[in-house]
Amino acid sequence: QVQLVESGGRLVQAGGSLRLSCTASGRTFSSYLMGWFRQAPGEEREFVAAITWSSSSTYYADSVKGRFTISRDNAKNAVYLQMNSLKPEDTSVYYCAAQGRPYSSMWYRLSEYEYWGQGTQVTVSS
Repeated sequence: QVQLVESGGRLVQAGGSLRLSCTASGRTFSSYLMGWFRQAPGEEREFVAAITWSSSSTYYADSVKGRFTISRDNAKNAVYLQMNSLKPEDTSVYYCAAQGRPYSSMWYRLSEYEYWGQGTQVTVSS
């Protein structure tokens, strides 16, 4: 059974930093694009960042560009999201996701994300 488990979310003050982790089990994701999404109460799930299987390319939402960094460690079957200069509007549940098609670079195609974690809450206080 494939599982993605996020961790690292917590309450932090504006301007602070957090590092989210996502560890996969049940399948090796070293050949698959992985991403982070977030969803605030009453809002739709939105794309945050994605990274190709080889880490050769990364993609970010405009709202987080320059503040967040996505990375991965294929040996650990894990993906990370370093979040700096956090703002209250970054408050959301953050989800890790993995695509089901190997060697894909279609980070923008939501339907390509086949596996999802349960989410981790990030709350940024002003």
